[in-house]
Amino acid sequence: MTSSVLETIRRRRSIRKFEYQDIPKETIQDILTAAFFSPSSSNRRPCHFVLVSDKGLIEKLSKARDGSSRFASGAPLVIVVCSDSEIAGRWIEDSSIASIMIQLTATELGLGSCWIQIRDTAHNEEQSGEDYIREVLGIPSTIRVLNMIALGFPAQDRSPHEDDEFMPERVHWEGF
Repeated sequence: MTSSVLETIRRRRSIRKFEYQDIPKETIQDILTAAFFSPSSSNRRPCHFVLVSDKGLIEKLSKARDGSSRFASGAPLVIVVCSDSEIAGRWIEDSSIASIMIQLTATELGLGSCWIQIRDTAHNEEQSGEDYIREVLGIPSTIRVLNMIALGFPAQDRSPHEDDEFMPERVHWEGF
């Protein structure tokens, strides 16, 4: 027996090609609501979300890393997920939870998404991906950038995850 949550999890796949079509404001609001309702350490809620729909800015963001972020240039919306490191020491975990809530909600609402890792990546030999994004978007130095999420209506078809992807050999009860 599967629930609607499990069905959404099965359908969530990394989508790197998007229809260039605006995402309705109500859909964006629902996605942000899910992100703000995500759990955080000690309920400190350190996350910030920078929404970018300007094609020129998205093009700049798509250059944050080596070629692995270029596909973002085709997305109608990119959400940069950040956290105030002065509010919470567990900002990585808090931002990660908010990010997956964004992706699952997007899937449930008929959108595709793809996580683009930024923390601990290089923009080039002199600058980190995080510093590059901070510079492009004017993000303060106390705000840490974990990732970007490219969002849009999918222009590629990906099959849902199947039961045979479950790895029972990696499940350990009462010890390793």
